[in-house]
Amino acid sequence: MIRPRKMMFVDLSVLKSDIDIVLEYIGKKASIQFPDKESYADSQEMIRIKETIERLVSAGDFLGLEIDADTQWQSNDDVSIPDTASEEFVNKICGEIEVLKELEHKLFSEKQNIKETINEVKAFSRMNIPFSDFENLSYLTLRVGYFDAKDAVSLREALGKRAIIIPLDEENLFLAASSKKGRFALDTQLKKISFDPLPISRNSFGIPADIIKGLNEQFKNLEKELEEIKNNKEKFRVQMETEIKKYISSWRIAMIIEDVKTKFTETQSLFHFSGWTPSDMLPLLIKDLTQLTAGRIAISASSPEEVPSIKDGKEKVPVSLKHGAFVRGFEGVVFSYGAPLYGTIDPTPLVAFFFTLMFGIMFGDVGQGFVLLLLGILAGKSKTMPKNLAKFSTVLVSVGIASMVMGLLAGSVFANENALVKPTRFITEALTGKPMDRILHILPMAGHGGSITKLFYFFGFTIAIGVIVNSLGLIINIFNRCTLKKYKSAFFSKTGLAGLLLFWYALFLIIRVILGGKFELYDLIGFLTPVFFIFFREIIWRVIAGKKPVLRNNFLIFIIEGFAEILETVSTFFSNTLSFLRVGAFALAHAVFSFVIFFFTEEMARSGLSGAFSAALIMIIGNVIIIALEGLIVAIQVMRLQYYEFFNKFFIETGVEFAPFRFKNKE
Repeated sequence: MIRPRKMMFVDLSVLKSDIDIVLEYIGKKASIQFPDKESYADSQEMIRIKETIERLVSAGDFLGLEIDADTQWQSNDDVSIPDTASEEFVNKICGEIEVLKELEHKLFSEKQNIKETINEVKAFSRMNIPFSDFENLSYLTLRVGYFDAKDAVSLREALGKRAIIIPLDEENLFLAASSKKGRFALDTQLKKISFDPLPISRNSFGIPADIIKGLNEQFKNLEKELEEIKNNKEKFRVQMETEIKKYISSWRIAMIIEDVKTKFTETQSLFHFSGWTPSDMLPLLIKDLTQLTAGRIAISASSPEEVPSIKDGKEKVPVSLKHGAFVRGFEGVVFSYGAPLYGTIDPTPLVAFFFTLMFGIMFGDVGQGFVLLLLGILAGKSKTMPKNLAKFSTVLVSVGIASMVMGLLAGSVFANENALVKPTRFITEALTGKPMDRILHILPMAGHGGSITKLFYFFGFTIAIGVIVNSLGLIINIFNRCTLKKYKSAFFSKTGLAGLLLFWYALFLIIRVILGGKFELYDLIGFLTPVFFIFFREIIWRVIAGKKPVLRNNFLIFIIEGFAEILETVSTFFSNTLSFLRVGAFALAHAVFSFVIFFFTEEMARSGLSGAFSAALIMIIGNVIIIALEGLIVAIQVMRLQYYEFFNKFFIETGVEFAPFRFKNKE
């Protein structure tokens, strides 16, 4: 597609009873971009939704589920806005989990209290003093006696954390323990339930064995109960993990929809809102929404030229690109620089082609390219790879294949210069009748006649790529300026038609001289004509437009600005073209680095077993460095050439990327 998708401005009026399902459809289809407005304060419905999400997240945390409370979960077909049945289900599940959570907390607290009691009792168990005197030595208050087992529950509730009640061996025999501060409360509650103290002789020394035994048994019982709760949690987790995550997604969709609704115009029975949508999505949008609401919706569409804010220049039409899988992978390169203006040429296909071509030239190696290819495939398919790497999957696959092709021409596999010699000889002899060790000699080598000449041809090829890229940038700018009705810059600027003609004629003259031609008189006309239009563009345009005065500034200032413009034009074209020599230079550097690794590997391999091991180590480390470090440097250089030598020609003004309302993961 040579231009971004055509956009339409849609106005929708929806009944309040239908607004949720309409917004759910729009969010799942990612079909409309709403104007950017601030949300108002949370409504009562929003507060209720957030409280429900908090309950679900808390339940998930208790069960050990990995849930990020700030993440918007990806919406899919089995996740919809919650209805009454789902709300009842959530309340039921959360209620059961909250009861289990409360019970676990209660039992854990009792366990900790008993553990502390056991530790303190054991500390005094070997002291040879009457049991009745322990109250004078310990921080604990201990009461041992009889009361009805039915009263144990009410006693625990009344005392709370201030004391623990532990049944001992005999029926209705209990131990009550509290801190000194809780003694009064303990004695008060024991009186209410007719507590009958166990008579212990003053001649009883130490802590009675029944008390220690009872404490240990109670501790073990609590451990068993906590283990049962742990098992129940695991059962809940297995049974409810999918459901809980699904309902969290569902309620978060509801939260997003409720937030969006606050930005719309609201009447007693209707919501009115508007936004941008690609024209190719509009028919299906109208059809589905009409069907979804049983016709209870009003939709009108306008072209960008009919929208007042667009005509006044207060707003830009958002840009949406539509490409195949290969080109779509390079949209990020374009949008990282800026979105093209609506209606202008989409440069993404050209970026995809030249990015792949230049990377492959600079990083030619079959083995190293295969690593990039494999990494790209894994990034797109494997769930274990980092999420940020997945968006580079197409780019990695493309440059990997290009590097492998260049590696076949240069005869390099993981920096090994001999691996492809035999197959290359066989193929070249079959095709040309003359066997060659490698098709392309990037690195000049002794014994390879004409390799220096071939290297110069190779650098000439990279300059030719620069000429094509620069020319395409100028052509795109001319087309874009005409589309935007900015004819002065389209025809008379250094990046317009005049600049293009000057660039092309200079190239034509250079090629002619290299081939043995001479500078002729008509060459002067060929140079001066575009220079004249660039130099006098302001005056020419003001005459054409009928503006007065023809010369706005001082004549001397006009002359200085004109000469500066010409000098800048010539130097820019010269540097922009020669800048592509870096493609050949980095290809040569890659070949040199690979040769160094290959040379040391070969030398070490001749030194016996230890040498073979060292050779393998050098080969592995060397290739890792090339793939990681040089691969990154080459990518940066390709990006630089795209940005400064290509985008600078026509990205004078950037547009706005189409960002539809959608339910998606935050990255």
